[in-house]
Amino acid sequence: MRIPPCCRARTGGGIVGYPIARLYEEVAFIAYHLHWSPEQLMTMEHRERRRWVAEVSQINQNRMQASR
Repeated sequence: MRIPPCCRARTGGGIVGYPIARLYEEVAFIAYHLHWSPEQLMTMEHRERRRWVAEVSQINQNRMQASR
């Protein structure tokens, strides 16, 4: 799987790219719950991917609350 340029570590100072372990964690989480391909998720903008993580997490929390 290729890592998009926005997520690669940069050299020469400045801000380092998004941590690769966190990127894979987000991709695995969304792929598991929504059955989207890793390729789709790796090309998604960071902000949008984080939004999907938050939405799925909220759904899971609501379902857990309702089952109590």
